[in-house]
This record gives sequence, structure tokens and C-alpha cells, in this order.
Amino acid sequence: MRMNPVYKREVMVSARSFRLGLILLVFNGILALVALLNMYSTLAQVRVTAEIQYTSFMDLYLFVAILEFVMLIFIMPSITAGSISGERERQTLELMLTTQMTPLQIVLGKLAASMSTMLLMMVSSFPIVSMVFVYGGVTMRDLAVLLLCFTVAALFVGSLGICCSALFRKSTIATAVTYGLMGIIVLGTFGINQFALYWQEIHTGQYLQVLNPSAGTVTSGNFLWLLLINPATTFLSAMMRMTGSGRSVARTVHWFGNHRMEIMHGSWIGISMAVQLLMAAIFLILAVRAVSSGKQS
Repeated sequence: MRMNPVYKREVMVSARSFRLGLILLVFNGILALVALLNMYSTLAQVRVTAEIQYTSFMDLYLFVAILEFVMLIFIMPSITAGSISGERERQTLELMLTTQMTPLQIVLGKLAASMSTMLLMMVSSFPIVSMVFVYGGVTMRDLAVLLLCFTVAALFVGSLGICCSALFRKSTIATAVTYGLMGIIVLGTFGINQFALYWQEIHTGQYLQVLNPSAGTVTSGNFLWLLLINPATTFLSAMMRMTGSGRSVARTVHWFGNHRMEIMHGSWIGISMAVQLLMAAIFLILAVRAVSSGKQS
């Protein structure tokens, strides 16, 4: 099969640039510094108390994984939001559309190049994340689940960035809109559920019990389903299941009341990933249509 020419060009340019090496250095440098400082703090505590708390090393793994997820979420829009609009600004998109390449090939090539950078960052960080292997508690299966969570989140955010890049002509506007939409998806869905829960508490006179949320009846209602499109909820639920911190999704869902959805609790992570991949496909379709309209005009 012939390699996508857009992907081939983007990978060659990225591999020859100093920017990629700098990003990998800063990305893994931050992770390594945080991991080593946390490990040093844990070992210093062992010297003082003469007790080894293995949960501290699991907390280290959780903290490093969350930090990596946050950095990936923030880096991905900056890579993809200027992919199509940057070609417009350089006046090269019209030249690409005059070739035999289809708008679908252009969009998928840009996305594949961005995902290659993200996968390189994920894989290069695994030695740092695997430091917890020294003390046990995390298996290769857990790392595979972690990589899957990172990949789905990167696809979701990357597709959103490419969609905004195709819809807006300026890279700055596309980047700002992408970050704004990500803020609405990640923080807005939490905020809506929190507001709905607060509204129910006021009208019913019942309040959520923080220590035992399952004992009450107040909930955020159907607004809970908005969390299916939130990659942060999916990631936190997977990490809680991985580290044994409660009942995974049930623990996350109970932040917003006693939702009686035992069936969904067992398959929430898979369903949310499927929903996010479906939305990523919709974003790509919109991006292809936006590029196609430019070709026709």
C-alpha cells in the first residue's frame, strides 16, 4: 500500500526538526523530575519512620500518569489546531487540493502525523511510568490500559483540533476555539453536574454525604451522561480501577449522588471510549467537508 503523502511529508519534516527533540526532552524531563522527587520524598519518609508504605509508590504511579495525561491533553491541540489552517496561511492548501490527493487523505494524513508524535511521547515516557515496577502492584496489562486511555483521548482531542483548524482560517483562532471547547468538555461537564446536584440539594433539602454518598437520594440526574464525552472521567475511572481505589466508575459517579446504574458501572469505561471515538469520527467528517468546500470554491 502507498503511504499517505501528507503523513510522509509531515513525519519527515518533524523528524528533521529540532522542535520534536525539544518537546520530548521537556516532556520526559518534567515527568522524570516529578517521579524522582516523589520517590525521594517517599524514601526519606521511610528513613524517618522505618516503615514502608507501598501505597505511596502506587500513589506515585497515579500522580505521574495523571500528570502525563494532563500534558498530553494540553499539547495535542497545539499540534493539530494549526494543521489545516497553517496550510491556508502559507497558501499551500490550494496547491495540495490541485493534486490527486483527496480531502480525506489530507485530513487523515495530518491526524496520523500528530498521533505519531503523541505515540512517540507516550512510549518514550514508559520507562519513567514503569519505575513503580521496582515495588510491584502494576502489571503490563495495566500499562496497556493506560496506553489505550492515552490513545483514545489523543484521538478525541486531535480530531477536535483538526476540525477547528479546517473550519477557521487563522491558526490562532482555531487553537483558541479548540482549547475553549476542551475546557467546556472537561470542566464544563463536571460543572453542569455539580450545579445540577447543588440545585437538587436546595429544592429537596437533602445534602450529599461526602463520606457515604450512596446513603442519600440526591443526584445530578440525567446530566451524568454528559460525562461520557469527558476523557478525564474515563481516565480517572480507569486509573481508580487499576490502582484499586474503590469501585472505579462507581466511585467517580458517586461524586454527583447515588446514581443507580449498576449495569453501566461495569461498562462505563468501554462505552465512554466508544462515544469519544464516535465523536472523533464526526469531527473528522466535518473537517473533510470543510476542506472539500474549499476545494470546490
